[in-house]
Amino acid sequence: MIVDIIVDMARAEVPPQAPGIGEWMIVDIIVDMARVAAMFRAICRIVSTTCVSDSIGAVTGEVATIADRVFEQMRRAIVEGEIPAGSKISEPAMAERFRISRGPLREAMRRLESTNLVERRPNVGARVITLSNAQLIEIYQIREALEGMAARLAAQRMTDDAIAELRVLLEPHHRDLADEQWQTSFQQEGDLELHDRIVDGAGNRRLIGMLCDDLYHLARMYRCQFGIKSGRARDALKEHAMVVDAIAERDGELAEWLMRRHIRASRRHVERQLGAIAGPPELRG
Repeated sequence: MIVDIIVDMARAEVPPQAPGIGEWMIVDIIVDMARVAAMFRAICRIVSTTCVSDSIGAVTGEVATIADRVFEQMRRAIVEGEIPAGSKISEPAMAERFRISRGPLREAMRRLESTNLVERRPNVGARVITLSNAQLIEIYQIREALEGMAARLAAQRMTDDAIAELRVLLEPHHRDLADEQWQTSFQQEGDLELHDRIVDGAGNRRLIGMLCDDLYHLARMYRCQFGIKSGRARDALKEHAMVVDAIAERDGELAEWLMRRHIRASRRHVERQLGAIAGPPELRG
């Protein structure tokens, strides 16, 4: 049918009384027009594919952005106890709460599972994890090893400007020591904020993932939900300052030793608070 249309169009291009116009010229016109038609179809396919790809990319990016936002909101709600430990997570309820579709919600849930804040069991579904005292002690034991390594790497890799920022971070805490609210503020964010910066300064992506995207959130969750009071904020601040000094001096060995001692002291304090000091030998530190 297309060929017939092209032949008719070609004949229409030839004046009825045009002298010397033979069938072979009509064939040439048909070939030329067929080539133009083929080029036109190819262009249409390219444009169509590009538009579809752009549309799919835009939708995928939008879903990823929504999933990121919901992941952050749900993680904060779990860590701060707004979504209680051990509670079952209903997808319909969460979808309605955050006003999103199931796709982005499931992606956010998958990420929460990967950070160990949510666990999924057969015939039970997804639930917020419940931390035991022993699990909290295990977190401190792992942190001692990993953060010691992070401090040593930070002494080797952090820039002078980044180290100066660590000192700036400590200044308001030294200034506000006399404030009654300071200890609470330091315990909630000030303590782990410095640890975040040092781990980031280590420049090891896997180390950052294990600590900043996993263990720190579990530690915050336990603090918030069980109301653990540090009781050693002043000592912790002094220990922070010594770690920063060692990093500034580029003494990786000393920085690692000081950081490990700092985490170990925190663990032993928590053990005393939890009464775990009378537990099995491996929990006594």
